[in-house]
Amino acid sequence: MSVKLIADSGATKCEWCLLEDGKKKTIHTQGISPYFLNEQQILALLEKALLPKLKGAIVTEVHFYGTGLSNPLNVTILKNVLKTCFKKAKIKVETDLTAAARALCGKNKGIACILGTGSNSCYYDGKKMSKNSPGIGYILGDEGSGAYLGKKVIQHFLYGTFDEELQARFEKRFLTNAIEILENVYKKPLANRYLASFAIFLAENRGHYMIENIIEDGLNDFFFTHIYKYRESWTLPINFIGSVAFGFKDVLQELCNTYELELGKVMKAPMKGLIEFHS
Repeated sequence: MSVKLIADSGATKCEWCLLEDGKKKTIHTQGISPYFLNEQQILALLEKALLPKLKGAIVTEVHFYGTGLSNPLNVTILKNVLKTCFKKAKIKVETDLTAAARALCGKNKGIACILGTGSNSCYYDGKKMSKNSPGIGYILGDEGSGAYLGKKVIQHFLYGTFDEELQARFEKRFLTNAIEILENVYKKPLANRYLASFAIFLAENRGHYMIENIIEDGLNDFFFTHIYKYRESWTLPINFIGSVAFGFKDVLQELCNTYELELGKVMKAPMKGLIEFHS
């Protein structure tokens, strides 16, 4: 009997789904990225937060989709850990972009985009990713992502660009200051998650022209830097996955209308689509 374990991991959180006897069991753990956690830390995390909840299920297939896995060294790290945890299972480790493409497009052609803590995109030919506009991380890129938008929010606050009303709302919402912000961004680990945590301020203050400008400019940067690179984008649907895409779907629709592109599916997370794909 085939017992499948599917994982969808971002930098912040990881969703696992155990498929056994036609039943689904969902488990959530901390995000698993080999850029931020070493082999021993990942193993310790799985032994504490995942394995006890599987209650001894004999897993025969593991399909792990995650961030940072375009680097072959990171793939090796993940495979080693998963083989240690699931000795009898066939292990497949793929990028989060492959997860997005399979969940959004299934076996059809399309443009698949991620707008979550980070951002990425590809042209999917129905079987594999044929073209990829490279993701270069939150310091150099990640246009349109939570980290990118959160960075804009912090800039507006620290530079005093927000009007008095938004400055006051920011101070009340986050109870922080310049010293604490700079400490978290430049000296503490997981700065990308920290930056992305400020994107919620945009969702909570929709309608204010400064807020709308940050959202539209940030997402437009993603269109201009990435979607424009695919000539297929003019004839195929543009599909999105991730919390930012889901939260600002209306802005994505407006941008697609402006550029005469077809907006396809917009999903918050890929797991439902991945279950369909692997079933």
